[in-house]
Amino acid sequence: MSEWKELTLGDVITLQRGHDLPKSRMQDGNIPVAGSNGIIGWHNVATTKAPGITIGRSGNLGNAYLYKEDFWAHNTTLYVKDFKGNDEKFVYYLLKTMDFKQFNVGSAVPTLNRNHIHPIGILLPPLSEQKAIAEVLSSLDDKIDLLHRQNKTLEQMAETLFRQWFVEEAEDDWEEKPLSYIANFLNGLACQKYPPKNEIEKLPVLKIRELSNGISEASDWATSNVNTDYIVELGDVIFSWSASLMVKIWDGERCVLNQHLFKVTSEKYPKWFYLGWCKHHLDEFISISASHATTMGHIKRSDLDNAMVLIPSDKELNVMTEIMEPIIEKKITNYKQLSVLKKLRDTLLPKLMSGEISVKVDE
Repeated sequence: MSEWKELTLGDVITLQRGHDLPKSRMQDGNIPVAGSNGIIGWHNVATTKAPGITIGRSGNLGNAYLYKEDFWAHNTTLYVKDFKGNDEKFVYYLLKTMDFKQFNVGSAVPTLNRNHIHPIGILLPPLSEQKAIAEVLSSLDDKIDLLHRQNKTLEQMAETLFRQWFVEEAEDDWEEKPLSYIANFLNGLACQKYPPKNEIEKLPVLKIRELSNGISEASDWATSNVNTDYIVELGDVIFSWSASLMVKIWDGERCVLNQHLFKVTSEKYPKWFYLGWCKHHLDEFISISASHATTMGHIKRSDLDNAMVLIPSDKELNVMTEIMEPIIEKKITNYKQLSVLKKLRDTLLPKLMSGEISVKVDE
């Protein structure tokens, strides 16, 4: 720690505003266009060589992204023009620890200004220690990325099998029943009516935003003393039936189900079966929701009654379950590992970047 230097961010890197690229110039190239929310399109020309880093200048303010390939830095971003000899991955993790939103309090349209953030004070370790710190954090991120890719593959496998069984090779004698017959659709609570009673007996609230982006500091809280049916655990099937319609296996922490979300369960049919049918009808439900002349599109329970499913014989369903259940269980196991790895990374990040925890540097 004695060799760490007190510097400013501008001493370590030079940030540059991204480049204008009208949507009309988006092309079917293989160069990613890096915007405030990650990749927003593709082009056939790069403005920045890999590895490169952007941070959101507007919109998703201050979020840092690391690119391992050449990219076009869009004008909604700031990008690192010069690393000044510092380790690129270390710089990325350093930027991840910074709260850039502080510079836009009261602004109607928040926009990051590099002249404001270059003077931020930082502690900088020697290059060898930068690389060691970055290696620890990037190894965790690599494992996280691998699990995400595994789950994407598993999901594709499950969808392919489901389509094969129930669309391409469905039997004429299979029983036809409503979606509402094979599963229970429990609507969530108006959680504002169940505020925490203390700082111990409370849980985050699962709303549509959390279903998309996960639990965050901005999430609401509710008392944990609610009917256990409304408690959501990792691995539960959640169906957003209002606004942004989606169906997914919940991959986050224990929480309380809010209204506008269904917790989908069944006492008779396996999870893969009712999950697959919910996904199968999702495009149809989205179309129904969009047709409703309301400020927030939604579906009704009658739509669940009208969505038909095919039910094979018990013997056939058991054979399918033997194939499909390990795929679903592997996904859920991966979600659990992801949760542990993300918590470990997020705990280590500020401690490593501040020098509170040191790493061994190879001589």
